[in-house]
Amino acid sequence: MFSTLEKIKDLAKKKGISLAKLEESLGYSTNYFYTLKTKAPNAERLAEIANYFNVSTDYLLGRTDNPRIASNENDNLMDTQELNTLVMFRKETENMTDLEKERFNNALSGLMQTARSLIEDDSNWK
Repeated sequence: MFSTLEKIKDLAKKKGISLAKLEESLGYSTNYFYTLKTKAPNAERLAEIANYFNVSTDYLLGRTDNPRIASNENDNLMDTQELNTLVMFRKETENMTDLEKERFNNALSGLMQTARSLIEDDSNWK
């Protein structure tokens, strides 16, 4: 399990910024993040950091491995293909009842299995 500091370091690295630059961007004191080795951030700071990286506070606290678990926004951690799939799914299901969504999901699951087998068969792509 990663500590909050390790999660923040990893997110900063993925974004291509140093912890010093992150501290400057958020208006924190120098070496603030290293204080997280011995104490937890307060709720306000935790929320600011989560918002900066567009991840959930639960992700920063190590309660989940999914950085987007609480996000409904298009975050920059999501790749383009994943985002396009999500958008298509939302558009297709926006006016459905819960029962219709469940049926749609079951049908889609079957289609995805078929698609995967087609994709994995190289003879389909020559």
